[in-house]
Amino acid sequence: MENRAIVGYVVGVGLAALTVLLARVAGFDRDRSFYPTIVIVIASYYLLFAAMGGSARALIAETVALAMFAGVAIAGFRFNAWLVVGALAAHGVFDFFHDALIRNPGVPPWWPSLCLAYDLGLAAMVAWILRADSERTQRVNAGVSPG
Repeated sequence: MENRAIVGYVVGVGLAALTVLLARVAGFDRDRSFYPTIVIVIASYYLLFAAMGGSARALIAETVALAMFAGVAIAGFRFNAWLVVGALAAHGVFDFFHDALIRNPGVPPWWPSLCLAYDLGLAAMVAWILRADSERTQRVNAGVSPG
C-alpha cells in the first residue's frame, strides 16, 4: 500500500474522531441536522473537485451523486437517523469505487483514502452513539437508573 494512502486512512479516521468529539463537547450533535449536514457537505467536495478540474461532465455526474446522498441525508433527518449512518457508509464505498465510476480530474490523489476512512469511521462512531443512546433510553423507560 502506498504511503499516501496510509496517511489518508490515518488522517481520515482521526478527523472522524475529532468531528464526533467536537460535536459532543460543543453540543452540535444535539441537533438532529448535524450529521445529515455532514453527509451533504462530504458529497459536495466532489463538485468542488470537478470545478477545479474544469470538467463539465464530472460536474454533472457529481451533482447527480450529491443529489442522491443529500436525499438520503434528508430522509435520515426526517425519519430515521440510521439512514444517515447508511449514507456515510455508502459514501465511503463510493469513495473506494469513485475513479471507476466518475472521471474527475480535480480529485487529489490522496482524497479517496482520506474520505473513505473518514466516512466509514464516522459511520461507525455515529452508529455506536445511536445504539448507546437507544439503550440508555430503553433503560430510562424501564425505570432503570441511566449509567
